[in-house]
Amino acid sequence: MKKPGRNDACWCGSGKKYKKCHIDFDERMEEIEAQGHIIPDHSLIKNKEQIEKIKESAKINIAVLDYVSKHIRAGISTAEIDRWVYEQTVKMGGVPAPLNYQGFPKSVCTSINNEICHGIPSEDIILKDGDIVNVDCSTNLNGYFSDSSRMFCIGEVSDDRKKLVEAAKQALEVGLKQVRPWGFLGDMGQAINDFIKSKGYSVVREVGGHGIGLEFHEDPWVSYVSTKGTEMLMVPGFMFTIEPMINMGKPDLYTDEENGWTLYTKDGLPSAQWEIQVLVTEDGYEIISY
Repeated sequence: MKKPGRNDACWCGSGKKYKKCHIDFDERMEEIEAQGHIIPDHSLIKNKEQIEKIKESAKINIAVLDYVSKHIRAGISTAEIDRWVYEQTVKMGGVPAPLNYQGFPKSVCTSINNEICHGIPSEDIILKDGDIVNVDCSTNLNGYFSDSSRMFCIGEVSDDRKKLVEAAKQALEVGLKQVRPWGFLGDMGQAINDFIKSKGYSVVREVGGHGIGLEFHEDPWVSYVSTKGTEMLMVPGFMFTIEPMINMGKPDLYTDEENGWTLYTKDGLPSAQWEIQVLVTEDGYEIISY
């Protein structure tokens, strides 16, 4: 950590002197780092002004997913969902963050049944009765980013798929109970993995969550097969996504060779995922986007 002098302005942008603001905070982080733990860089800790602007982005993200929730149904193409997301996001002043991100061609990810994530919307993909689909929406509002996803059951869905979708949602609640200042991301990761295993499912290992706010994807990468007491330290102002990908069968996956994006379960069984964006606060957490 690069620290200012005691009487210099604090790095957080509060306008207060460092000794009156974050000096004790930094000293506590240094003590934890000296014990061999990973601590966040100052650039990953959001101040009040940044948090408020990220929340404005999240209002759009939530509204767009609410719109999808009201209109999604059997018989529509995933390209139609992509149009909804683009039009609603732009109408509210934002930009869909996935569009052209590292070459991704659409405004949203739509992942159906055995697609784990990064499903690309298409006119040729029509939702049908019995499908489960994840709609992953991300918004850029004036350089401030939000990100969340929801699962949708289309028409009459089998009981085993319903249970998978519900377990994936419950995993977020299990993980949230471990989100607290001065805890570790591994506390959350192990809690989620233990819970999902108890349900007879598996957690994808290679794909996880991420820091977010001032960039679409920030450090750290967030694992959901981690171990309690490991991974990055959570501190007030730290923001990240909780988005474990839950497979009905084994955790193994493969990438679509044609588009280079979409991930599938190797055994062909369904996968489910919900995503929320979380801020670590002084006494716990706040859900920013859902």
